Amino acid sequence: MDRPATAAELFDAIGSAYEDVFGRAPVVDRALRHLLDTLPPSSRVLDIGSGTGRPVAEDLSAAGHRVTGLDVSPVMIDLAREQVPAATFVHVDVRTWTSPPESWEAVCAFFPFLQMPREDTEAVLADIARWLVPGGLLALVTVPRDVENLPVEFFGRTFHQTSFAPDDLVGRVGAAGLEVTGTHSEIFTADEPGTPPEEHLLITARRPG
Repeated sequence: MDRPATAAELFDAIGSAYEDVFGRAPVVDRALRHLLDTLPPSSRVLDIGSGTGRPVAEDLSAAGHRVTGLDVSPVMIDLAREQVPAATFVHVDVRTWTSPPESWEAVCAFFPFLQMPREDTEAVLADIARWLVPGGLLALVTVPRDVENLPVEFFGRTFHQTSFAPDDLVGRVGAAGLEVTGTHSEIFTADEPGTPPEEHLLITARRPG
């Protein structure tokens, strides 16, 4: 393929291998512990970029929460439906998806913004602020880098990565109408030969009210 892979093409090709290499990144486990310790029983949780369904939808569903996952990859959606039958999974791009205001107690966004233009990320963050109930929680994980359309090799394929520097992203979460309640950063090395260490940033936020 001469052009960079789209998100759907990239994750269709990777499939279950993603779970084997990246499935339980420590910062994702940290975010899940925060949600599991904080959410009211039977909370409605939206998982943007739900992947294989593990560990996010699986752990939250096992705790009794009502999880809906969104993903652009039909392969990932099929895997998630098979592995986490207690959750609901929708094959859709979050940028074209709609939800009524104040419909979710929490939104998870673990790495879905790395292949989105910055203005699209800002628009989705504003959508999330509307979708959350007052006091609702956002847990966002990303690779913080001040880059736009940077060619990156991932599982033997090239995609264009766009992200934000940490302080910049924190500011944009706030500008979307959310109150940032915490940040946590750590270095992660994937279980894949030749994969360099990368920073993972967790931002937790809530809708005021």
